[in-house]
Amino acid sequence: MLNPFKAKHLVSGESAEEKAHRFLIEQGLQPVARNFRCRLGELDLIMKDGEALVIIEVRYRKSDRFGSALESVTPRKQSRIIAATRFYLSRHPSPCPIRFDVVAVSGNANIDWIKNAFLT
Repeated sequence: MLNPFKAKHLVSGESAEEKAHRFLIEQGLQPVARNFRCRLGELDLIMKDGEALVIIEVRYRKSDRFGSALESVTPRKQSRIIAATRFYLSRHPSPCPIRFDVVAVSGNANIDWIKNAFLT
């Protein structure tokens, strides 16, 4: 449930993450974990897609005026996601192949799902 006492941008981010989560379940992915946090970063969604363990970064942008949600997943952000994934896997070993996806949610609720958005 969304917290009405949080800053508006945090509520928007949580709402986008929930939309992405529901969308991906509708596409057949199976939830594994949400909002895994460690000192190296955060993993928004961790899901299974067939045999693959999918690490999903959810990005929200009200508009593309200052760049798209996809463009906001910079090389630095990618390296933090990869580091947090390595930490997660050290605690939850998985023989599955790993895939990194990005789900971009726009202000008009359009969802853009990019599979294999970046590689390690």
